[in-house]
Amino acid sequence: MKASDKVAIITGAGQGLGRAYALRLAKEGAKIVVAELNADKGRAVAHEAKGIFVHTNVADEASVQAMARQAVDAYGRVDILVNNAAIFSTLKMRPFWEIPVAEWDELMAVNVRGVWLTANAVVPQMRKQGSGRIVNISSSVVWMGRPNYLHYVASKGAVVAMTRAMAKELGEFGINVNAITPGATYTEVPRDTVTPEQREAIVRAQSIKRAAAPQDLEGTVVFLCSDDAAFITGQTINVDGGLNFH
Repeated sequence: MKASDKVAIITGAGQGLGRAYALRLAKEGAKIVVAELNADKGRAVAHEAKGIFVHTNVADEASVQAMARQAVDAYGRVDILVNNAAIFSTLKMRPFWEIPVAEWDELMAVNVRGVWLTANAVVPQMRKQGSGRIVNISSSVVWMGRPNYLHYVASKGAVVAMTRAMAKELGEFGINVNAITPGATYTEVPRDTVTPEQREAIVRAQSIKRAAAPQDLEGTVVFLCSDDAAFITGQTINVDGGLNFH
């Protein structure tokens, strides 16, 4: 019960890894806030986690601020923020010179601005408490420069950079900020960004010769949210089965 009685907000928790983080933190004793754009999926996960659902568009400042207020109104505090929401599974692989400007802007609004806005929304409460944990979900693509979705790679590089800057600014208030770079992880969410052949090639290149599942990421999130990580901040933990060394 490493998160016993902690209040945890997980963005994009309606499916995939976000759902896995929410359910694992609930199992560890946390009170869960599912901050999700898809209402049906968000309510379903909130029911599973015995938490609350708040309809949230992380790219919209008013929406995120309202979400943080509802979390505090419901539970009285915010201890954990997992910045998981991102555009990824729906992307079409293409050379960077073919990426539409509108697609670039939409992705950056969610993957980069969303991380900043959500942190903005919870930091006042965390500062008031004198404690907090922020875990930003990046991607191992930043270590490999994987081609054909430059905007996604750039957005996840920004998450690592923001994590370091946030850690410097928030440490004096008792708030730890760290990042995780997951490798290719397979959930119930359909995706076109990895073909079956590419999946096999990735597994062959890993030090651990199997495909990653959500449970391979959950423990790292729980660790960074727990008291065991109280003296760790500004760090990025790579969780990709030893495909990349960082």
